[in-house]
Amino acid sequence: MLPSELLIHRQNGEAVIPKHLELNEANRAIATELIRLFQAVRGQTLGELDRHLQELEGDTPDYRIRRGLAHLLKSEAFSKFEIISPLEPQSLREQVFSLAARTLPSPLQTEQTLSQLAATLSQNLEREVVPQQIQAGLYADLMENRILTEFEAPTPESLLHRYNLSQVQGVFYRASEVKITAHRNDPGQYKLLFRYLKLFRLMAYIEGDADHGFTITIDGPTSLFSETRRYGLSFAKLLPALLHVTQWSLKATLHWQDEFAKTKKTGQFSLDADCELVSHYKPDRAYDSMIEQAFADRWSSLKTDWLLEREVDLIPIPGSVMIPDFRLVHPDGRSWLLEIVGYWRPEYLRKKFSQVRQSGRSDLILAISERLNLEKAGVKLGDVPTPILWFKDRLIPKDVLAILDKAV
Repeated sequence: MLPSELLIHRQNGEAVIPKHLELNEANRAIATELIRLFQAVRGQTLGELDRHLQELEGDTPDYRIRRGLAHLLKSEAFSKFEIISPLEPQSLREQVFSLAARTLPSPLQTEQTLSQLAATLSQNLEREVVPQQIQAGLYADLMENRILTEFEAPTPESLLHRYNLSQVQGVFYRASEVKITAHRNDPGQYKLLFRYLKLFRLMAYIEGDADHGFTITIDGPTSLFSETRRYGLSFAKLLPALLHVTQWSLKATLHWQDEFAKTKKTGQFSLDADCELVSHYKPDRAYDSMIEQAFADRWSSLKTDWLLEREVDLIPIPGSVMIPDFRLVHPDGRSWLLEIVGYWRPEYLRKKFSQVRQSGRSDLILAISERLNLEKAGVKLGDVPTPILWFKDRLIPKDVLAILDKAV
């Protein structure tokens, strides 16, 4: 994402409007020029790259756009900058300075010190080390001296898409609250969205159901007692996940400090599924864990009339939602849900079993790994209203079928 100084937003009344680059010939040319520069300087330092970027930028009035595109190209998504040194630079400096302290400083003595250390390192590391490598590696840990070792070039169009997305993400750095309305969608799309809410540890209140949609109210970074950049970044990271949902809209309330007027300002921001932003997040992965995938693979080879469906039902509970891992459907109309609990963190376990109790569902099979220390997590199963199936290393489909047969 982009730092605050590279965000370009304008206001129209209360509405905040982020910069949007059209995918026209002029913008494609700028993106292409920058991508080619990164390809050309591969193997050079970040400092050298920055000097080339300054020369390319010149005195153009669109310098902030160019800097924003270059900032994105420097990110881990496309570039890898590494420390290249015979030894860890701090250790290398200690050895060089220790040898140099024994003699009077002079160009000749510097050359002799580097040659002496190169010979010692060659013997200790069992590979040739030359004085030039030592000299280059002394301060290789400084950011400007790190080497661009890899560059995965995007297309000009994908870079422009990433720029437009980043400008919108930057709006959420200032958010005090965002309300997302996710209309009727495929349950798998909800699952991806809710997973990212949990992954980024966002404070959210969820209302609704799968038939009518969900309203998700999220506290923004400016609603906290003390604003934190980390939470603001996590908040902004949710947007690419939201783009995988087919039907949605959002409204955000913004607060920020006007550095020139020395006053606090407020604004509004709206967005919906027709925004034409493009997500760089991959679509939902097939399974959350190896346990789930292995169970599904075994079920597919089982001779049974029960059909296994993944993440179909969404169970609303107060302030949240529960999405069981599987649904089991029989041709005669019977239907059961299956939730596999194999994750061990105490907070997760307490929340999971609380959700099961609040769901009030009696058609839910709870498969629990025997490796979990429920007692240590403070979890008691006495009042869980669903059938419980314990498993060791893997969940056996026939054990699930046995429960289904008893429920007939």
